Amino acid sequence: MPKGIIIKALSGFYYVKYDNEIYETRARGRFRKTAESPLVGDIVTFQIENEDQGYITAIDDRDNSLVRPPVANIDQVLLTMSMKSPDFSFYLLDRFIAYAEAHDIEPVIVVTKIDLTDDKALEDRIREVYGGMYEVFFTEKDQVNDAVEHIFKDKLSVLAGQSGVGKSTLINTLVPGTELITNKISNALNRGKHTTRHVELIEIGGGYIADTPGFSTIDFEMIDKYNLMYCFRDFNDYIAGCKFRECLHINEPKCGVKKAVEDGTLSETRYQSYVQIYEEIENRKERY
Repeated sequence: MPKGIIIKALSGFYYVKYDNEIYETRARGRFRKTAESPLVGDIVTFQIENEDQGYITAIDDRDNSLVRPPVANIDQVLLTMSMKSPDFSFYLLDRFIAYAEAHDIEPVIVVTKIDLTDDKALEDRIREVYGGMYEVFFTEKDQVNDAVEHIFKDKLSVLAGQSGVGKSTLINTLVPGTELITNKISNALNRGKHTTRHVELIEIGGGYIADTPGFSTIDFEMIDKYNLMYCFRDFNDYIAGCKFRECLHINEPKCGVKKAVEDGTLSETRYQSYVQIYEEIENRKERY
């Protein structure tokens, strides 16, 4: 039986691409018994019933998956932040990065609306904090840096970022004709709104991007406080300097991470983001 990738899920139908053809399929009844649902991005085995229709018989093991948007086997997430309207936030970006790292998805940072501010110092600071770990791109409002286009080859990408930063506009610009529904930023709430009816993979630059504004809010329900540090990859160079093997880099003495912050070799904003997320996880456990 052939094997393909689900590129769209809509109203109980799964559209599978195989050998440059699209097949409309349904999941076999046994998936209902196992409470396993196919997701866009899944690699599936399917049986062709007639012409371009069939049914899914098996789902390959996933590398990862998200609930919002419901996509599997994601290679990279374009973390989209704006310089202005809404203002850039190191803390929010660090939350998205930690969330992506926890799901084994490679973060790519895209900073939009650089033409709305002349704060070159902020731009330099963003490069300094993140440039050594991740690819960082800066784009103007309603435009895309040409250098972004090379990152999609052989990858499945999704978007994430605070509402109103231009995620939908970014897709519309990268893939003309997708026409995601977007609304103007609400001045009262300082955030935008979006509307999508389903998730679909769009071909771009030799890969796929999910035709959805992605996710704008996250939680850390599935992250343990002992694993959080590993979602901050810049900590890795300093963990060996900690006196205690299970150092959490919060209150422990002789902590290599805290010393690196004091010495200025590790970003203080990154460390403060870590502490805030750690406290969020701790407070969550105290409530239950």
